Amino acid sequence: MGTRQHQPDHQRGGGLTRSLRAVRSLLDPLAYAHILRIAHFYGYSHVRPRRLMTVGPGVRLAPNVSIRNGERITIGAGAEIGERCYLWAGDSTGRIDIGAHALFAPEVFVTASNYRTPPGVPVMHQDKDERDIRIGANVWLGARVVVVAGVTIGDGCIVGANSVVTTSLPPDAIAVGAPARVVGHRGGSPDATPASATPTDDKPTGTPSSNGRGTAWPSTSQS
Repeated sequence: MGTRQHQPDHQRGGGLTRSLRAVRSLLDPLAYAHILRIAHFYGYSHVRPRRLMTVGPGVRLAPNVSIRNGERITIGAGAEIGERCYLWAGDSTGRIDIGAHALFAPEVFVTASNYRTPPGVPVMHQDKDERDIRIGANVWLGARVVVVAGVTIGDGCIVGANSVVTTSLPPDAIAVGAPARVVGHRGGSPDATPASATPTDDKPTGTPSSNGRGTAWPSTSQS
């Protein structure tokens, strides 16, 4: 006959403690109130503004993308917007236009408005400046790229991870840094790189590596 295995008393006690904690959590009304708060947040930060966006066929939009003023956001056919991205159009005029087959890695932040900065007034009470953003077709933005109001990113650009795009980029440019600056050109055409783009040690070589879907190579912040 086989011998029956017995659990030590401390293991049985630990399992009972975990079960009691789970029951208390399920009976806690604050847990359900928090669930309602999360549902409300998801409704106004994604579901409702998502209905107002103009979206082309074949667009893939992660379910946790944060959207503001969707009526002023257009996304072209076949574009992919990754997890935890932010698409914040302006409250009154600032638009965000994203071209076909653009690829946004996780946590890209695009905002078409910015607070003013006169002294003596809390930032959240300042007026905002709003300017349109245009991101062209076949643009690849690496993880955690920030794009500020008034910027145009030309068709075919690649922007390295963690870059901050504060000025417009020409088509097919490769840009990295904070602020982002052009360090190359898709296809390697030597005359396509602006004279202001001085070579640095952080210039990528070869094809950008992918550290997860849609992630361009990491950049080095520029002083």
